Amino acid sequence: MGVQTHKTFCRFCHANCAMLVDVEDGKVKAVRGDPDDPEYGGYTCKKGRELPDSHNSEDRLHHSLVRDENGEFQETPMQDALAHVSDEFRRIIDKYGPHSIALFMGSGGYQNSSAMMATMSLAQAIGTKHFFTSVTLDQPAKVFTTERYGKWMGGANNFSQADVAFFIGNNPIVSHYSPVGGVPPFSPSKRIRDRQKEGMKLIVADPRLAEVGQLADIYLPVKPGEDPALLAGMLNVIFTEELYDRNFVSAHVDGLDELKDAVAAFTPEVAAERAGVETDQLVAAARMFANGSKGCAVTGTGPEMAGNGTLTEYLVTCLNTVCARFKQEGEKCSVPGVFTIQMGEKRAQVAPPAPMFGVEGMAKSRFRGLGQLLFEMPCNVMADEILTPGEGQIRALVSVGGNPEVGFPNQLKMRRALDDLELFVQIDPWMSASAKRADVVLAPKQCLEREDITNLSEWWHENAYARYTEALADAPGDTIDEYEMLWTIGKNLGVQMKLPGGDVPMDECPTKQEFLDLMAAGCLVPPSKVREDARKAGGAAVIYDDLHPVIEPADPDQHHRFQLAAGDMPKQLEKYGAEDARAAGFDFRLISRRSKARFNSIGQPLKNLGRKITTNPAYIHPDDLAERGLKDGDVIEISSPHASIHGIVKSSDRVRRGLISMAHAFGDSEAGKHNVREMGGSTNRLTSDEVDYDPITGQALQSAIPVRIAAA
Repeated sequence: MGVQTHKTFCRFCHANCAMLVDVEDGKVKAVRGDPDDPEYGGYTCKKGRELPDSHNSEDRLHHSLVRDENGEFQETPMQDALAHVSDEFRRIIDKYGPHSIALFMGSGGYQNSSAMMATMSLAQAIGTKHFFTSVTLDQPAKVFTTERYGKWMGGANNFSQADVAFFIGNNPIVSHYSPVGGVPPFSPSKRIRDRQKEGMKLIVADPRLAEVGQLADIYLPVKPGEDPALLAGMLNVIFTEELYDRNFVSAHVDGLDELKDAVAAFTPEVAAERAGVETDQLVAAARMFANGSKGCAVTGTGPEMAGNGTLTEYLVTCLNTVCARFKQEGEKCSVPGVFTIQMGEKRAQVAPPAPMFGVEGMAKSRFRGLGQLLFEMPCNVMADEILTPGEGQIRALVSVGGNPEVGFPNQLKMRRALDDLELFVQIDPWMSASAKRADVVLAPKQCLEREDITNLSEWWHENAYARYTEALADAPGDTIDEYEMLWTIGKNLGVQMKLPGGDVPMDECPTKQEFLDLMAAGCLVPPSKVREDARKAGGAAVIYDDLHPVIEPADPDQHHRFQLAAGDMPKQLEKYGAEDARAAGFDFRLISRRSKARFNSIGQPLKNLGRKITTNPAYIHPDDLAERGLKDGDVIEISSPHASIHGIVKSSDRVRRGLISMAHAFGDSEAGKHNVREMGGSTNRLTSDEVDYDPITGQALQSAIPVRIAAA
């Protein structure tokens, strides 16, 4: 039939870039950006351009693997492997109860539009409280803690209208992630530069002069973990100079006096000293942000992973709130969300409180006083819930596109936990670090071999943009979609899976379209309708502009307000101010960074991406290297209070003195001095889930880690 070209979208990461894919005889031959797409305009990143290698790699798993009685992996037909998993689940549930089963949804699983809901649905059908996702590893505070202060029903200002933007530890040019109100992660560099040409001002706070920082009008090299000081100092300036929106605050905000009292101690001089920035730059940034009329402050994973994540996100919420960075009556809402279930009206007012933790009926962990966050348990407790006998002990774990061996804090403890399980199932197209430890490895289809919708990326689309892509390539061997795996386990167990649209048929596996329609019931446009419209458009995106919700006037019978003194805030800021900066005895801080060649732990097996970065470089300021007699390429030992790893030195004057910058979730627990140049060190080994963690989300310190270094 020759080469056929199709329109589709990438699913390597969250951005879902529009693509053209060439397919010949069912095999992916080449991909490139789609220049006709109205949102992406031909943009792709280097990771997405490696989809042919990902689909066709000789290292890819085409068949599932099950360990035999001698501990050796044996290729096993998919249905036999799923029957084995189901039988083991039944044995374990009968012996220990439903909470002995755990399911974890990782970064890779999110790239399948149905996997998240299928995983959660199976967990709920089994009756286990042990459903986990990677959200509680990297940025849980912005998801689970900020709505207790209030949420504007119309949404935040969009980036396309911003006259000022403030990025705190967020580098969307590389990570392709930004919260709502930040730059959409498709062609982010061009979007930023285009807005700057139209007058937008950009403020960036980051311990490392990352790519986005090089575009900034004001760059603040904040010390890692000291973002609260910087933000409190900026709020101090805004209150002192009365730069906040007094009309909006009067109409919609309570707790302002308490917030003012808490930031009073963070004068510009005090805040700048603690944050490690120049006083005049802090003041200039506060004035620049407050004097804008539209545009938000947003964070990345770094500030949350560096400790004080809940406090940092609270202060960002305060900054946006007192400056009224929200859509107003008559405007289109900020995120139409075609596939997102529409929850509540879009009005110019504050929504009722929506507590996502600590509510009666939410499950509790046995450890550290932590508990359920909305529908999931914090990853912080997983290892202890596996290793500690007693009621509710986890005995079986399914990891859907995750990599707990390298993604979780306290790496060696997590390794012990994985080995302690009676059944560890890894869904993975590769023999990842976690797959090597599993009892069963289930081989899934890859993205161009399955149907999908753009539900993951629509939080960044300012228009009612939607796609439904067909399966374009033939799946090799005995691979199936993740949702089919999870459904089959549910069927074998005899449980009833449910989705927002009702019961999932359990006699025969629903088609992907049927599953997606059930999953997205109540959304603006059902996936089946988008599929029909996309087919008419030749596979291209469909924009439902006429369905984009418009913000209505406030309901006069509803009088909810932002509560800036809710919970422990802003008392936590006063506590933070009274504490010394973190960790005496260790003269360096190790901070996390993103890599253009990887998405968390995904990408390392691919030849072209792996060729770019063969190790996990330890970026250090040249003056720090000179003081210690080190040079590029030297092997160093990096020690924290908990463990040690090795790294390869790389000089960088874009890193503050006293810092080491390394990628998060690299390598595996077999990494050591002997193979550091080939495998790299995993910074998660340096962290602990038992000390220095957020008391609400359980998030462990995974950046700004106190360390010392020595030549190895």
